Amino acid sequence: MKRISFICSVWMFSGLLGSSDALAADEEKKNAPNIILIMSDDQGYGDAGYQGHPELKTPNLDQMADNGLEFNRFYSADPVSSPTRGSVLTGRHPNRYGITYANTGHLREGEVILPEVLKAHGYTTGHFGKWHLGTMTKIVIESNRGGYARTVEHYAPPWENGFDAVFSTESKSPTWDPMVNPPLEVNGANQDQKPGDSFGTYYWIGEGCIATENLEGDDSRVIMDRAIPFMESAIQQDQPFFSVIWFHTPHSPVIAGSKYREMYDHLPENKQHYYGCLTAMDDQIGRLRDRLRDLGVAENTMIWFCSDNGPAAEGGGPGLKAGARQQGSTGGLRGRKGTLFEGGVRVPGILEWPAQIDEPRETDFPAVTSDYYPTILDILGFEVDNQPVLDGISLKKLIEGEKVSERSKPIGFQSSFGGQQWAVWNDNQYKLIYKEDDDQYLLFDLYQDPEETTDISEKYPELVSEMRSELQVWLESVGSEYKN
Repeated sequence: MKRISFICSVWMFSGLLGSSDALAADEEKKNAPNIILIMSDDQGYGDAGYQGHPELKTPNLDQMADNGLEFNRFYSADPVSSPTRGSVLTGRHPNRYGITYANTGHLREGEVILPEVLKAHGYTTGHFGKWHLGTMTKIVIESNRGGYARTVEHYAPPWENGFDAVFSTESKSPTWDPMVNPPLEVNGANQDQKPGDSFGTYYWIGEGCIATENLEGDDSRVIMDRAIPFMESAIQQDQPFFSVIWFHTPHSPVIAGSKYREMYDHLPENKQHYYGCLTAMDDQIGRLRDRLRDLGVAENTMIWFCSDNGPAAEGGGPGLKAGARQQGSTGGLRGRKGTLFEGGVRVPGILEWPAQIDEPRETDFPAVTSDYYPTILDILGFEVDNQPVLDGISLKKLIEGEKVSERSKPIGFQSSFGGQQWAVWNDNQYKLIYKEDDDQYLLFDLYQDPEETTDISEKYPELVSEMRSELQVWLESVGSEYKN
């Protein structure tokens, strides 16, 4: 492994929050809402107290749901991590921009992404946590991208994609002592490294620049220790901020500190670690919300929360040790991470924004991570010249309290699972699943059967035919765009 030639141990904000030629009028800038996008990693639909979990303690997520807009049908754009994250920043299905699976591809030059649009209108932008949309260095072979050629080919770090401040890993890290390899029996430990050695990944803060201080203990706290000062600095300079906080929790390696394990000491060890790291993450969300209130900006700050996909299989998935610490709950939904059944893509979803949402609401409206981009730009009134095709839609009317029960267009999915290509057309009430290798179509009524127990395709052949045609048109659209 090549040595890192430039290490930065002190992270500075000076020079990041300068003026912009595209800065809006002072009054408009003053009233612009701050925007925080929080995402957990592999957290299941049922993995929260407000979702009725019998053991898990998430008081701050519960408060967000009690204060804001709770989505009962919020979807990740893909059943695995990297593609979903790209959908957040582009408003587009992953096939359109070429990140079709975890640890593959990168954000391509020419994509219009949310941080760049917001920067052009006077926002300062920061990314904290898991990036997973390209490699972070051309110097070091790290994380899940083996081979120097791939490291260079897919170089696309957040500081070259619209973010002013960065504290980011390329991929996964342990949820406790994130830079240190855990015991080898822990699922996700680096088997090429000894326990206690480097895990083989870094927190990058700029080109050729890694963090070397304050990297011990709970990983969610390590991330929030960087995110909060970024926001404080923006507030001091009267500049609206866009902060992306993508936690590693509860992705493997799953490790909780003793304080959090003790909260669940009546449960088996694996559950202690899984629930403990989620409660630790929840504490940091509470810390953030408290600080925003102390700073007087909570009222006009929108905080979005979701997971990047459903929970990993207990035991860690194919080829991994049985009894691993993935203990996530789908809340009774069928399937898990990697599948296009509801349990693989329906995730917790909350928006807290007191200035606009002054009383708690729940909605059964189906929303997806691709909706973030068009929603935020619509709320802010920003338009983009030569905007690429969007798959997401604006949720502005829903947020403003209008009674909107159905999407104007379905949510399309495509992914590979179990060696097969699967595609989905989720059209409010009905969901069509296409298993390409078997040339088989399944149809489910999500209003009556959210657990997808009964295939009704033979009962409604005309509906299957109609949805099938729509799905094929959409698949051709997303596939041809990437090829071009």
